[in-house]
Amino acid sequence: MIVLILGLALWVAAHAFKRVMPEKRAAMGDSAKGMVAAGVLGGVVLMVFGYRASPHIDLWYPPTFMVHINNLLMVFALYLTSPAPKRGKLVSGMRHPMQTGFALWAIAHLLVNGDLASVILFGTLLIWSAVTAQVINRAEPNWQRNTGGTYAMDGMFLVASIVLLGVIGYIHGLLGPSPFPG
Repeated sequence: MIVLILGLALWVAAHAFKRVMPEKRAAMGDSAKGMVAAGVLGGVVLMVFGYRASPHIDLWYPPTFMVHINNLLMVFALYLTSPAPKRGKLVSGMRHPMQTGFALWAIAHLLVNGDLASVILFGTLLIWSAVTAQVINRAEPNWQRNTGGTYAMDGMFLVASIVLLGVIGYIHGLLGPSPFPG
């Protein structure tokens, strides 16, 4: 469980660097991008290994129908993290589509995983996502709403999100439990 927590800490620290130490980040120039990317990647690797090595301690037993709700939320999570909010019409004025999509991803995973390691992993990432959106709002209060996009682009990105869910679900099933019932 320690490796999982270290991975989460590295993930949060790498993402927070720009907001917590903006002068230091700016002074580093483009070299900071590589450092942040390495921190994020290192955090993901530690989270994966830490999660897989953590003991399975059940906190609750999610009902089986939650798998369907998880998969529906995942379609919306993928849609929001795609370019759809910038090019589509439905959510073109949304300020934090990626953070919202990431939060939906975490919520979806909390709905189908009732063990301690899952609550630590997905719960922490859900909190991180919400806090990050608030920090950005405070740092950049003069945000301008995007009012463009077309419904055709929304449809294209929705179909792409469904296809991507199938691909991700297939790979997820190869590496661990299948997210699809049956």
